[in-house]
Amino acid sequence: MDSYPKKVYLNGTIVDYKNAQISVFDRGFIFGDGIYEVMVQINGCFFYEAAHLARLDTCLKKINIEFEVERLKNEIPRLLEASELTDKDCLLYIQVTRGVAPRQHSFPKNSEPTIMMYAQSKKLPDINTVNASVLTLEDFRWSRCDIKMTSLLGNVMANERAMQNDCYEALLVRNGIITEASHCNVFFVKDEVIYTHPANEFILDGITRQIVLELCRTLNLEVREEGIPLNRISEMDEAFLTGTSTQIASIRQIDNHSFYDGSNIGELTRKLQTEFFKLKNLANKVPKLY
Repeated sequence: MDSYPKKVYLNGTIVDYKNAQISVFDRGFIFGDGIYEVMVQINGCFFYEAAHLARLDTCLKKINIEFEVERLKNEIPRLLEASELTDKDCLLYIQVTRGVAPRQHSFPKNSEPTIMMYAQSKKLPDINTVNASVLTLEDFRWSRCDIKMTSLLGNVMANERAMQNDCYEALLVRNGIITEASHCNVFFVKDEVIYTHPANEFILDGITRQIVLELCRTLNLEVREEGIPLNRISEMDEAFLTGTSTQIASIRQIDNHSFYDGSNIGELTRKLQTEFFKLKNLANKVPKLY
């Protein structure tokens, strides 16, 4: 998806993307002082919409931006209609910054948040058939990765390193433990036990991550929220990535260690992909995580 959207929602007004303009003093532009959220519409309904909007609200509260997320429920349909995407599969991007104020590091007292959204046509595959090669990098980001902030330079740099090395993703390592990837969560499987890093300040608690954990409980699969040490990768049987647009993607190789040859995929990875696909087909009837 390399094109621009047709329309942009900006502070209550919907305009052509070429006419969407913000002040150079918007704190999102100067400081990356804002929160974003991404969700996908499938079969005319946003997949786990309540969970995505709840995370947006939680992250805004974590950085003390006052905004009523409930307002978006009336505005999103307006944007979709203007974008000719009502009831069509699409991706929705939402961003809320602290707004416009003279540049200073401390929070301004009376700034109004800047609200920006856009939607673009995007149809996810039934099952992500990627069998990814990934590399590992030291996690040099700050220690509040649980906040879905717009200032993503560390993630961007890590993902660019992956692209330069013809890899799908970069797994991040903090104090010898694999935390997450540049824009995905990561899971491992050993002896039919599924491992993933706990949802603390070192990872973003992805909505798809939460869905996979719920699927594991439904399927009576044992899960341990424990980070896997980098030096134990070779002991793992399977590994996979999760994310809103990634869905569930098998990892074939990490650095020089290969899990599978060719197009092979681990048994539990494939099982979870199948169950995730079934859940998407019930997109308008999914349970609430919050």
